[in-house]
Amino acid sequence: MTKKPVIACVGEAMVELSFDRPEQQIGFAGDTLNTAVYLARATGAAAQVEFVTVLGRDAVSDRMGAFIAAQGVGCAHIRRHPERLPGIYAIALDAKGERSFSYWRDQSAARCLFEDGFAQLEGVDLIYLSAITLAILPHSVRLSLLAHLEAHPARVAFDSNYRPRLWEDIETARAVTEAAWRISDIALPSLDDEMALFGDRDAQAVRARLNGWGARKGALKMGAGGAISLDPTAKPLDLPAAQKVVDTTAAGDSFNGAWLAAHFRGASDEGCLVQAHACALEVIAQPGAIIAA
Repeated sequence: MTKKPVIACVGEAMVELSFDRPEQQIGFAGDTLNTAVYLARATGAAAQVEFVTVLGRDAVSDRMGAFIAAQGVGCAHIRRHPERLPGIYAIALDAKGERSFSYWRDQSAARCLFEDGFAQLEGVDLIYLSAITLAILPHSVRLSLLAHLEAHPARVAFDSNYRPRLWEDIETARAVTEAAWRISDIALPSLDDEMALFGDRDAQAVRARLNGWGARKGALKMGAGGAISLDPTAKPLDLPAAQKVVDTTAAGDSFNGAWLAAHFRGASDEGCLVQAHACALEVIAQPGAIIAA
């Protein structure tokens, strides 16, 4: 029997507080966890999706682990820290559904990822991570992780997800993110992140820069402007605009999950874009990072 490919989504799972939705005040989310959930839903039996993180040994971590498993995401690569706890973030939404965040994560368990090496990444076929994953790690661990990923036989998928407050300075963020793009087999950037971090003038400049670094497989997300393929020879698609915007928290994360799922099911680049865009539209029309299946 053919072994299912294993996709590992690496990052931080957090407690989500939303005071704009009193009926759903507490949940669990995080950029790469959100992607893992939507990836698992859309992939079905085509692949095994695992989440790679560090949780605590507390009741909240236990509930978080149970939640992750209930979403169809594997927990075999999750490590438990004897003292640290999960991080927390709160969402505030404006009238257009755009979000702002407040974080309590400086001492979270996930910041201890890979402090004892990279055994959590063994046996996987594709590793998905973001710049948030890299930003929360000590700099020496970041560099070791990037070197490990470059030497690892698994393919790498990456999303910049630039959050300035998580980095020591923009120069460090820029250097680490560039290094990640250069080793990525699949690139799923967002236009606003790339422009903020690298100063590109427009989508074409972002694509040209990433192409120059070897990133030609993937998609550039452009918010309300839809998305384009990173392949410069691909024809532009007329993707439908959002008819309803309630909460954009997981727009990019859900897009990434659906894009990767379509890719693993053998879809063309055009098919990946169409399916990913449709998933993101469905997600932003409802409240919360992880909507009901």
